[in-house]
Amino acid sequence: MAVSSQLDFLTETEQVALPAAIPGLAYLPDYIDQQQEAELIHAIKAQPWIADLKRRVQHYGYRYDYKARYVTSESYLGPLPEWVSPYCNQLRINGFFPQLPDQVIVNEYEPGQGIAPHIDCVPCFTDTIASLSLNSSCIMQFLHIKTQQKIHMLLEPRSLVVLSGDARYQWQHSIPPRKSDRYKGEVLQRKRRLSLTFRKMALDMERI
Repeated sequence: MAVSSQLDFLTETEQVALPAAIPGLAYLPDYIDQQQEAELIHAIKAQPWIADLKRRVQHYGYRYDYKARYVTSESYLGPLPEWVSPYCNQLRINGFFPQLPDQVIVNEYEPGQGIAPHIDCVPCFTDTIASLSLNSSCIMQFLHIKTQQKIHMLLEPRSLVVLSGDARYQWQHSIPPRKSDRYKGEVLQRKRRLSLTFRKMALDMERI
């Protein structure tokens, strides 16, 4: 599959709005265009799925062990595929990652599926987690681990959400398992949603 030659991402000079309620949380609507979204969906469709969970997943770079909740050098699967590498590079160019992400997980969410509240493995990955949504919207819920404050955010198709700082370490994030979401008085029916989560392995990974 050919990757689009023109990637219409945000440039480093454009301003990114951070939701004031959660320091370290950035939300970028329309981070990719419809053609790029279609290309990614096509590439993902051609790859094998892992069905160890209630939802299907694909692992690239390193395989994450959901039962042990960690990843080591023995989990290395090989270099990231060509169809995802330009997006890793753009995340670095935009300043979200000081180094190229080297671990990507594709999650498939059918209507009614979600993911439990969690914080991505702290010793496994570095300070930034980025997730790109494809094909459907959903509500992501953030829960502060100390105050139990809850904040809901709509993730639209082709949007990017970036977690760092407090958003990465002090807030759990989850997707409630339901077939529709209510947002600003409207009921949004979920479709099949794909997400690509980009992470960088921690430098001390081999000592985990």
